[in-house]
Amino acid sequence: MPGHPEFAAAFDAGLKGAPLPRGVTALAPAEAERRFAVYRNNVAVGLIDALAKRFPVIKRLVGDEFFAAMARHYSETQRPTSPVLLEWGNGFAAFLESFPPLADYPYMADVARIEYARGRAYHAADGTPALPDSFAGADPSRLRLHLHPSLQLLRLKHPAVSIWQMNQPGSTAQSLAHAGPETALVLRDPGFNVPVFSIGPGDAAMIEQIMGGASLTVAAELAIWTEPGFDPQPLILRLMQAGAILTPKEIAR
Repeated sequence: MPGHPEFAAAFDAGLKGAPLPRGVTALAPAEAERRFAVYRNNVAVGLIDALAKRFPVIKRLVGDEFFAAMARHYSETQRPTSPVLLEWGNGFAAFLESFPPLADYPYMADVARIEYARGRAYHAADGTPALPDSFAGADPSRLRLHLHPSLQLLRLKHPAVSIWQMNQPGSTAQSLAHAGPETALVLRDPGFNVPVFSIGPGDAAMIEQIMGGASLTVAAELAIWTEPGFDPQPLILRLMQAGAILTPKEIAR
């Protein structure tokens, strides 16, 4: 009987189509291969289904049959390393970038990044949203905002937010307004919805500065420097309404 590491490696290889691992048997030895084939198929189908639930827009864009074949290939090359399937799929975007059949569709990887980020946002830790009066009398130059753990900023090379939005249930067919890069803001709102917004350079700069620990004043100034004429108030209001700003703390003198 092989040791555990050797057996685990042989078992995994068997699930990918290699011969039956040594040590796997059944009361009727002739049945071992057939029964293992059933288990092999169940594992493959389970992983494909898990990936389809995590990346529904990718599935819609490429079609059911293509997605199933692609997901099987991905699952055979990048096995889950944790029993928590939520953590699986973090390499799917990079896989799509290097998958030859999708070479003419480079935006697919960015769409996958949005979908993976939404899954992370939905399952992110909770946080207590700040109340409007939390800011009463606070000095903006000393005020450091804390954002909800679900909030993520994705700088994308393609108009992936627009593509993702066009492929949501109930959306109507329309042409892209532009074909350039987009920055996605992903967060979980109090109703456990996970919206995705395409934001401008000022919004993105301000959020990055806040996430980096800058004071509200510094974050706003750098956002205005990035996008002259930028008004930070609509962004702060949007984040407040989404429950994405947590109880603020002042920077120590």
